[in-house]
Formats: sequence, structure tokens, C-alpha cells
Amino acid sequence: MADIVFDNVTKRYPDGYEAVKSISLEIADGEFMILVGPSGCGKSTALNMIAGLEDITSGELRIGGEVVNDKAPRDRDIAMVFQSYALYPHMTVRANMAFPLTIVKTPKEEVTRRVEEAAEILDLKQHLDRKPSQLSGGQRQRVAMGRAIVRNPKAFLMDEPLSNLDAKLRVQMRTSVARLQDQLGTTMVYVTHDQTEAMTLGDRVAIMRAGMLQQVGTPMELYNAPNNLFVAGFIGSPSMNFLPATLEGGSVKLPMVEVQLPQATREAIGRLPEGKPLIAGIRPEDFEDAQVVSGDGGATFKTRIDVLEAMGSEFYAHFSIDAPREGLAANEELRELQEDAGGETPGDTFDIVARLDQTSRARAKDEATIWVNTDKIQLFDPESGRNLAAAA
Repeated sequence: MADIVFDNVTKRYPDGYEAVKSISLEIADGEFMILVGPSGCGKSTALNMIAGLEDITSGELRIGGEVVNDKAPRDRDIAMVFQSYALYPHMTVRANMAFPLTIVKTPKEEVTRRVEEAAEILDLKQHLDRKPSQLSGGQRQRVAMGRAIVRNPKAFLMDEPLSNLDAKLRVQMRTSVARLQDQLGTTMVYVTHDQTEAMTLGDRVAIMRAGMLQQVGTPMELYNAPNNLFVAGFIGSPSMNFLPATLEGGSVKLPMVEVQLPQATREAIGRLPEGKPLIAGIRPEDFEDAQVVSGDGGATFKTRIDVLEAMGSEFYAHFSIDAPREGLAANEELRELQEDAGGETPGDTFDIVARLDQTSRARAKDEATIWVNTDKIQLFDPESGRNLAAAA
């Protein structure tokens, strides 16, 4: 096992494009680190630099305290699992898993022992004599992981290993990967575009955007205290709702309601001028049907529910808020988030998602009174994207 350290590492291609821009990141020995971000953010490039598949333009990469910038991939003692299974179709599961050991002439007894141990961990013992074509997608991915495990490397690198699986199988495999890392205790770096995978798997998560690290922390740190608008919008499912807001004394005026701010938030943004345009972020779970909320606090407003999705344990209520978009249109972080999600609503209309309790009586096409938890509203500077509430 070994720690992995990026020290101002940059990857610049001959045409001048910088895929990774001076990132510094320390991955502890035995840690499960997730690299997550939209397509093209540099996460796979960073992983490939650890593996030695991409040259480093500048900076220093250390594995186990040793600088590996100029080391060949085979000399780094790293095992990698790719998006594609890359199994030999003519070989059995046993032969596929043993292949990394047989090519370096490991004694047969040792090969057998390591393959059997890996198969036990991955629940593959009953499939060892089968061919890949006889296995399901999840089983094939476990074979690919087994081929990495038998090497007993310093670190495992995984590049979107579950993206080819269907939704139900991905959930099952997430559990398998988490258990695997817990059993092995080996340093693992896992790249994904799926923020749900990032939140459920990692000890810590590193969010990347345009080749730069945006924030590194535990899943709940990123969820509760995002540094900026991009992190806030990328983490959470459904994603955070963003609306234009205006600061007015100790309150913030939203398009549908004016809310009183918590004392800590007021202190954080007290230096801003009156009437300052802001971007308010509200997570779907911080809305509720006013009829099922008990106690004081928060604020309420009326709206027409456009679509109501019944999820069994909860409802997702979709409604629209009309407000000028000009204050948000120029924000680059919001634009990237909208592109990653598949576009934006045209005109001066904001589509809002609220997560409601299963006891809600709200109905599609009807008016409902919605409660919002004002303690959870996050406020962002439109120019810098900085989270003003997190500065409290």
C-alpha cells in the first residue's frame, strides 16, 4: 500500500491545451478517493498520470514517497480497472485472473492461492472454469477487478468501471466495490461522472472542473458546505435549484417569497451592499408540503404543481417560477452545470424540483402551499460563484 501525492501537477498537450492545471492533492495510504466531475474536466487524465499512461508536463507525482514522473507504468506497482472489461474471451475466468501473474512467471502454487483468494472475496469461485461469454456484465466486471487484486498492488485505479452496467446492476456493484475496498484496505482512486457513486463510495471526494480542483472533502462536507456554486450544483440528486435573489437588510427576496436569514448567514454577508444581486441555492429536500410541516420557522408560498412523480417513499414535485434570468445567464458555472444536465429552460422561467413527504396531498395541475427551510438556503456571489453562507 502507499499514499499518492499530486504536487502542482499539470498536463499540457502539444497544442497548448491544459487538461490538468496545477493540481495538488494528497491521497492517504488506504484511502478511497473519488475523482468526479463533468466530461472533459481532467479526472481521467489525472488517473492516467498516476498509472503512467500520460506524461506529466510539470509538477511532481509521488507514490509511497517516491517520485514517479519518469517511471514506466510497469514499474509503479499499480493495478487499473477500466470501463471496458478487457477480458480474453478464449480464456476461463481462472486464466483471466491469473494472467498478470503468469506473464511474470509467478510459481503455480502462488498463482492458484492468489486467484482462489480473489475469487472468494469477489464471490466468483463457482465461475472460475467458465468463459466470459457465459457471465453477466456484473460478473465480468468482478473478474476484471479480480485480475487487478491478484497482483496485490500498492494502489488500485478505477476508471468509470460501472458505467457500462444497467442502473440496477450499478447499485449492486457499488456495494461490491465498497466492500472490496474495505476488505483489502488498499489505496483506491476511482474516477466517475456519476455523483451518486461519488457520494456513496468514497472516503473523500475531489470535484474537478476544467482541469482544476474545486473542493476536496467527505461527501457530507461537500453536500452541506460547498465552496462554490459549481460544487453545490454538481453534488446532490436531484440537483440544487438556483434562483435570482436580492439582499434587503436581514432578509433575501426570492422570486416567490421573501425570507429572513439565519444569524450566521446575516453576519457572513453583512458587508454586502443593500440590493446586491445574489444567486440563491435551495436543495429539493429543503422544500416540503406546508400541510405536513409541524412547528414554526421557514417560509411558505403558493405555486401550481406541473408534474408530480410518485417514488413510493416520497414525491418529486416539479413547478415553475417566473423571474428575470439576466443575473444568472452570465454565470459560467451555472452554464456548465446546465450543459452537463442536458440544457436549460428557455426564457425567464426556472424549473424547480421539490422533494415532498409521502403523506403530501399535493396533486399535479393543482395549487399547493410549499414550505421552504430558510436555514438551509445557500447564497452565492454571481461574479465569483463563491458560497457566501459557507464563509460564515
